[in-house]
Amino acid sequence: MKTPVYARKEGQNPKGGLNAKGRAAAKAEGMNLKPPVKTGDNPRRASFLARMGGNAGPEYKDGKPTRLLLSLRAWGATSKADAQAKAKKISARNKAK
Repeated sequence: MKTPVYARKEGQNPKGGLNAKGRAAAKAEGMNLKPPVKTGDNPRRASFLARMGGNAGPEYKDGKPTRLLLSLRAWGATSKADAQAKAKKISARNKAK
């Protein structure tokens, strides 16, 4: 049995996350994935940054950024610590609205 497209290179964006083909394959299996929110105070962005910023695992492996770090970069963060800080600031701004 072949692995799903979103789990293979052809469904992954080299800059992090999934590409449109990967999201379409995931949707065909019943998942509801949306493209990354790169800027702004979107609550989805704050949630993603907080969740992924707290993930265990290295940011670099063998001198190359891991998929975790690439995904954080796709959402506008430069590291796990930066992701957590941005998530707090976005959440605070959203609460103040």
